[in-house]
Amino acid sequence: MLLLLAVFLAGSLLLPVLVRWLGAQAFVLGALVPAAAFVHALTQAPQVLGGGDAPFELYRWIPQLGLDLSMHMDVLGWVLTLMVTGVGALVLLYCRWYFYDDGREVGQFAGVLLGFAGAMYGLVLTDDLVMLVMFWEITSILSYLLIGHYRRRAASRRAALQALLVTTLGGLVMFVGVILLVVDAGTASIRQLLALAPTGPIVDVAIVLLLIGAISKSALFPFHFWLPGAMAAPTPVSAYLHAAAMVKAGIYLIARFAPIFALSAPWRPIVITLGVLTMLLGSIQALRETDLKRILAFGTVSQLGFFAVVVGYGTPAAGLAGLALVIGHALFKSALFLIVGVIDRQLSTRDIDELSGVGRQAPVMATAAFISVASMMGVAPTIGYVAKESTLTALLEDALHGSVWGWVALVGVTIGAILTAAYGCRFLWGAFWRKNDADGAHLPETPWPDPPVGFLSAPIVLAGLTITAGIGAPAVDVALQGYARTLGSGEPGHLALWHGLEPALLLSLGAIAAGIGMFMLSIRTGWDRRRRLMRFTAADAYYLVMRGVDRLSVLTTSVTQRGSLPLYVGTIFVVLLAAEATALAAAMPERLALSAWHTPVQIVVAPVMAVAGIIAVRARKRYTGVVLVSVTGLGMVVLFATSGAPDLALTQILVETVTMVTFALVLRRLPSRMGEHNASVGRIPRAVLAVGVGVVMAFVAIVATQARMFDPISIDFPQLAYDLGHGKNVVNVALVDLRGWDTMGELSVLVLAATGVASLVFVTHRADLLSATRDLPETKRRSTARRPMVETDEGLRFQTAENSGAPRAWLVSGQQMKAENRSILLEVIVRVLFHTIILVSIYLLFAGHNLPGGGFAGGLVAGMALVMRYIAGGRWELGAAAPTDAGRLLGGGLILAVGAALLPLFFGMAPLQSTVWEAEVPLLGHLEFVSSTVFDVGVYLVVIGLVLDVLRSLGAEVDRQALEVRSKGAVT
Repeated sequence: MLLLLAVFLAGSLLLPVLVRWLGAQAFVLGALVPAAAFVHALTQAPQVLGGGDAPFELYRWIPQLGLDLSMHMDVLGWVLTLMVTGVGALVLLYCRWYFYDDGREVGQFAGVLLGFAGAMYGLVLTDDLVMLVMFWEITSILSYLLIGHYRRRAASRRAALQALLVTTLGGLVMFVGVILLVVDAGTASIRQLLALAPTGPIVDVAIVLLLIGAISKSALFPFHFWLPGAMAAPTPVSAYLHAAAMVKAGIYLIARFAPIFALSAPWRPIVITLGVLTMLLGSIQALRETDLKRILAFGTVSQLGFFAVVVGYGTPAAGLAGLALVIGHALFKSALFLIVGVIDRQLSTRDIDELSGVGRQAPVMATAAFISVASMMGVAPTIGYVAKESTLTALLEDALHGSVWGWVALVGVTIGAILTAAYGCRFLWGAFWRKNDADGAHLPETPWPDPPVGFLSAPIVLAGLTITAGIGAPAVDVALQGYARTLGSGEPGHLALWHGLEPALLLSLGAIAAGIGMFMLSIRTGWDRRRRLMRFTAADAYYLVMRGVDRLSVLTTSVTQRGSLPLYVGTIFVVLLAAEATALAAAMPERLALSAWHTPVQIVVAPVMAVAGIIAVRARKRYTGVVLVSVTGLGMVVLFATSGAPDLALTQILVETVTMVTFALVLRRLPSRMGEHNASVGRIPRAVLAVGVGVVMAFVAIVATQARMFDPISIDFPQLAYDLGHGKNVVNVALVDLRGWDTMGELSVLVLAATGVASLVFVTHRADLLSATRDLPETKRRSTARRPMVETDEGLRFQTAENSGAPRAWLVSGQQMKAENRSILLEVIVRVLFHTIILVSIYLLFAGHNLPGGGFAGGLVAGMALVMRYIAGGRWELGAAAPTDAGRLLGGGLILAVGAALLPLFFGMAPLQSTVWEAEVPLLGHLEFVSSTVFDVGVYLVVIGLVLDVLRSLGAEVDRQALEVRSKGAVT
């Protein structure tokens, strides 16, 4: 089971590539994964149904947090597994024809759909309650991507966001309930929870929170509105997520905990009341819809309410019937959704007013639809009939024994059965009947192009299984008895096609007859065409809340975000000053042991830094202020270097240089003098606040250094660095091994910062393309971007077979920059030193594990080489030096770092745990390679990508935009 879960993950990552190669035919290969899981589940049937120990697998994932990947296949999990994998395989096969003309544009959809199937597989089989929540939220995220597949349609985006918000909010509430339950019971194992059956006030609160998650996921009132909106998704999504998989997650949760919580105080009032209300609301609205998918959607809402009542009722007989209902619904509703997909793809419409006489032209498809609707209505010999009769029998027996909730459930289910028969007839009539106009004359038949046979295979198979399961009711009964007997000591009864003439049969037949009559009456009276019954619905409440949130956020932003950077910084410093000063005043030690200096260098450097800071405050020109601020940074370099921290000194000087260049690029577009447009105000309060913050932070540093009670852990860092990280450079080993997760977070921040800067500056394209290729098509531009350039009589050209003898261009900028902007000496120096600096950066990268350096320092050195190329030759030279997109370097570096962090997990080690390889190499001697070097290479690439992105956005792109402005001004 764990292996199959990994196969689902690998398949979801591989399937987009296969779709790109094979087109829609790759869906067939994708279907093999859930098909394999389906076959595996079938092979486990003897062990699952035999009454012995159910299959169980365990992998200790994060022992420190008690998180285990544990899979347990009992009867309930086995049934849901067959449902999820079997229907999933058929839906993926169906996609082969549904997306036949979309070609290779559905790769992401295919991968996400298979990934969703894997998440559902894990959800119904996991034995760890915390892992169940994780799978739960994964299904919410993946369903968001699937529902919003047509991202250019506003309705799809809106529906996807609505489903995500509702189900995620319910999942978070459920997570709180899970934490309460786990803490109270002392275990996260579902098997142990079922054995312990905890009770008490905390457990009752946890039950309510769990049910909120279940009803939000399964679209029960008041969260029912998101499911019909999700019909904006492609039909395979509706058939799988909203008939057989995602919405069943909530029903599964109810079924999973009904054996121990069904008789608790909050359980039945919530489950039965909301279930009956949802069933009635969904059925009534289904009778008023004209879109075939929305008829099925509201019908699904109604059916989910039905299942919640029966599955959550808590008696053995109801549990047996409820599980049969869930199986039947997965078969008939998936088939109906897939049939609607065929109609939609063939006719480009789902409106019943535009369909007439389709049934006569498509008898096979119509037959499959009739069988599926018959199962939904409870007509023999389908599985729906068997489950419906068992349901009525179970509820009737409990009601006759004096159960009030039994009567509520029985009456609600009976009325719901009548409405179900009515909207089932409406679906068949709307999709296949030949209709009449207002005068009673037959409308012309809608032309029907026959679909490929394979397109109809999935709904035909599902419809066939609907009858097969009904006829084979005794076998289904044997399979489900194991779950039913966990719900109490009563007799669960049996599933069968014929129980004789009994009250349940009469109720069922009466409901069908009444439903057919209700449908005919609604058509003749025009009730189905009237405006909605209630002026205010749950969907209106949702949009009202969302508008309220939007308005509140705008109000909050307008009050707190005034657009004044000094105000923001001042607020932060005031809070810092108040908090830290209060803490210092309350815990200031009686004596402070102070030293005038630690090294004589501090006596020289500190006054210089202080004077530079004071002059920087007084400076009126921006560039002067930047240079003076950099003096303080260079002073820190001297202090680090003389305090035994060469790594920090090297990094500090590189960061200071890059920061100086960045400021210089930005200052080009700002007035040279500060206060030229907006004069500074409140100088005295600012000075007081600045001095106060400085004094407080000085005291914080003094007190913090004297507050230590035990030996610092840094004493052991040198030995830990060598033993754990196999390196002698403590700083580098700490960054990539001992504190690697901190570095991972910093890398993510760097990537986000670079992306944010680029998104603010770039208008159309993030990459700075060489102007020598600006007139070429995109494909030609990419193919020539890495060729060397030569000087010809016609100017600067890419090297080809015809001009291969021409001299190579010294700098690309040679013929692009104005003469007054060029410095031949600088160009020559940069060209000579560039490759040497790159080699130095690579040396720092690989030497950093034992000597000063590392990926961060090496990346900054390489970035400085790019800075030199840009300064010497402008954006043209930068494009020649780095003919690639900065985003690729950022993404590639992050992938390398994450991969190096996660790879040890596959070998039973901790994340980021290092491994060293040693060898004796001729001429080179003894060599060592530490696996954390790969992580460092990722850091190296991310830093280079960041510098390149800054140069491209704040440098090259600003240059280009300025040139465009000047050109337009000249033309004007």
